[in-house]
Amino acid sequence: MKLLFGKTILYGLLIFIALECIVRVCHLYDQYPQFIINDRNVKTYAPNQEGYSVTGNRVMNFAQYHINKSGFNSYREFTPSKEKTDVAIIGDSFIEGLHQNYNNSIGKKMERQLNDGTEVFEYGHSGYDFADQLHLIAAYKEKFELIDYIIIYMKFENDLQRDFYKPDQYWIDSQYFLTSRIQNKIKLFNYVGNIGLFEPLRELKTKVLSLGAETEVKPQVTNVPKQTPKELKYLGNFKKLIETYGFDRNKTAILLDSRTTSPSFLSYCDAMNYDYIDFGKVFEKSKTPTTLIYDMHWNNHGRHLIASVITDYIKKKEKQP
Repeated sequence: MKLLFGKTILYGLLIFIALECIVRVCHLYDQYPQFIINDRNVKTYAPNQEGYSVTGNRVMNFAQYHINKSGFNSYREFTPSKEKTDVAIIGDSFIEGLHQNYNNSIGKKMERQLNDGTEVFEYGHSGYDFADQLHLIAAYKEKFELIDYIIIYMKFENDLQRDFYKPDQYWIDSQYFLTSRIQNKIKLFNYVGNIGLFEPLRELKTKVLSLGAETEVKPQVTNVPKQTPKELKYLGNFKKLIETYGFDRNKTAILLDSRTTSPSFLSYCDAMNYDYIDFGKVFEKSKTPTTLIYDMHWNNHGRHLIASVITDYIKKKEKQP
């Protein structure tokens, strides 16, 4: 019995080491960049990092990222000047672009399409909402005053849930949790975690913690449009944030999908002369898929279309007197 137990432990250890080696050699693990809250109270990545973003159990996505001196995934440094045309695109993981090689990003595609020396600065960070975006512009006021066009990517359904800015300290702290540190050291755990093998354990933990908790029964309300209260709240948050931080109508536009955006919000933007760039119709007409097969982030074709609609907007603005 002791011999069997010892062999089981030995073989188990050898299998574990072999799998760890396979994961490392084949680079099946994800290298997520370290994130920080910088000296301007902006949530961003620690500067000067390089690595690879890996997704899926069969390496469905393998993309190189490069975090520049400003703490954003980009092929260039952000050095706006009066001598050239500069464009800033600000947003969450869709703009951040960890799903695609950094040298084939939306900004790079825009520069190729414009082909006139325009430089594009990509201020993308996973989880950014409208409060994060306006705070970023205010925090780097001296740079954004030199930038000619500011494009803010907005998802109406989840980017207007608050009317104030506060950096997500829990998100920063989470990378130092014991489980996170173990996954950083043991790449096999990183791999199995990324493909969802730990999800049943997380669900079990949630169920155990919720045992005995009383479930609130909410009264049903009839004949009231479900989205109306949420739309009013989000529009109010939008107004409050603009009141707090300002909004330069002359050089700022909101990038959005009209198919998932409240018509009342679009009407308000029209009334206030806030420019918005609608990529929904372009995506709808596309005969080629615009998103990745394993999540809803834009694929290379989708990112090309996004670059095109922004480029078309800039060209039209340039022709205006």
